Amino acid sequence: MNPEQIAHAGRILQKANFVVALTGAGMGKPSGIPDFRSEDGEWSRNSMELASLTNFRTNPQSFFNWLRPLMEHILAAKPNPAHSALAKLEKAGKLKAVITQNIDSLDREVGLQEVYEMHGSTRTATCVLCQTQVSAQLLIEPIRQGHLPKCPCGGILKPDITLFEESLPYLALIKAQQAMEKCDALLVAGSSLVVNPVASFPQLALRNGAPIIIVNFSETYLDRYAEVILREDVAKAIPAIVEAALV
Repeated sequence: MNPEQIAHAGRILQKANFVVALTGAGMGKPSGIPDFRSEDGEWSRNSMELASLTNFRTNPQSFFNWLRPLMEHILAAKPNPAHSALAKLEKAGKLKAVITQNIDSLDREVGLQEVYEMHGSTRTATCVLCQTQVSAQLLIEPIRQGHLPKCPCGGILKPDITLFEESLPYLALIKAQQAMEKCDALLVAGSSLVVNPVASFPQLALRNGAPIIIVNFSETYLDRYAEVILREDVAKAIPAIVEAALV
């Protein structure tokens, strides 16, 4: 890692009063969760149509056959040092919000309080008929046995994730946009910023002149506006930046 860039990023966060973190699939990879859009990601092996609302409604068995291995990875995953570092930054009063594109809820598991899950979570599921919400752990065994996971009322249990063709959760969307408008420093961690509308959120921070730090292996459209760019593993870079910020 570049120590000068780490120090610079640390100074940015040190001066800020309202830091916002925008996190993507790169945050989950050190925890063993596969990403979606890299060369060996989920969509290189499977069609995105499998994760559509249409597929869930018309061919739920196909949907759950696709989802099962991903859910097993996620439910077995543990937070990594990047998650812990963000929790430390929040506890110090610097980090005011985490806007995440991830569905693993590892942010919450590590103790982060203000988390806006833009694409939902695989930790819970809701009955499509009676709207009862249950732990997603209850889905795994029926899916393994080739059955559709069902509520006692007979309705299918749908994981609380945002599928293609679905709108983002409204309350999380509004809160995320408000946080971006207020932030005086933005940390982008593990996101290539290609999935809208979340990819457009940093534009709100730019309007306020908020300095931007990017930790991501691949290029993003935001690179030309960033003060710091680190092509590093988030599990190494984020703890180093937070340590520099909190000295």
